[in-house]
Amino acid sequence: MGIADKAEEFGGKAKEAAGDLTDNDQLKAEGLADQASAKIKQAAEDVADKAKDVVDGIKDKLSGK
Repeated sequence: MGIADKAEEFGGKAKEAAGDLTDNDQLKAEGLADQASAKIKQAAEDVADKAKDVVDGIKDKLSGK
């Protein structure tokens, strides 16, 4: 999980809360969208990390480690 993704998620939560407090549906929606975007990026990073682990494991088996 990248720091930028966590910051985006936190910022989205802040926007959503501000939208709630001010009854600003647009700001609330932007906050929810920011949170969703951050979570998608985090999930993609997790998939990439797991794929790298699988490839490394296959390389290790092929090299006899």
